[in-house]
Amino acid sequence: MNKNRLEAFSDGVLAIIITIMVLELHIPAEPTWQALLDELPTFLSYLLSFVYVGIYWANHHHLLHLAGKINGAVLWANLHLLFWLSLFPFTTRWMNSAGWMEVPVLVYGLNLLLAAIAYYLLKLTLIRQQGRDGPLERAMGRDWKGKASPLLYLLGMGLSLVNPVLGLAVYSGVAALWLIPDRRVERFLTHPAGSGAESHN
Repeated sequence: MNKNRLEAFSDGVLAIIITIMVLELHIPAEPTWQALLDELPTFLSYLLSFVYVGIYWANHHHLLHLAGKINGAVLWANLHLLFWLSLFPFTTRWMNSAGWMEVPVLVYGLNLLLAAIAYYLLKLTLIRQQGRDGPLERAMGRDWKGKASPLLYLLGMGLSLVNPVLGLAVYSGVAALWLIPDRRVERFLTHPAGSGAESHN
């Protein structure tokens, strides 16, 4: 199967997710700095979720760039990922409306964890289709960030039961980790013969 429709559909879903989230930003009740400051927690939550959607969009693009053709298993794995990403507006809104309380922050972390697992499964499905020595596996290398992120989400979920702000700090730290430029795909496309398992990213 051609991957163009999958890419277009995924981009459309991610655009809708961002649109839904931005609609949760409210105009301050009064034309004062204090009223604007009161909306700061909502804006910060939106910013964090926006960054995560952007991270998934960029990495999804990289995955599919090396995918070639796709099959039915890839379609369903991709839908599985989009399902968990589509819950970002819900978990973000609940976290905001509850004022960053323990359970909503924990559930937000669970949403991040399940999205990370779904992304990992999508990657495995694409690698399985290509074969163990395909371009995607060689480009991804050890993928230490992909393996460490679920563990950090679990840490953040645990800390959110102690103090929700600590949980959010861990979630933000993982996002910052993924914002560090990742050149694996670009390196592979430039030097495919030398981009094997020695990649440490």
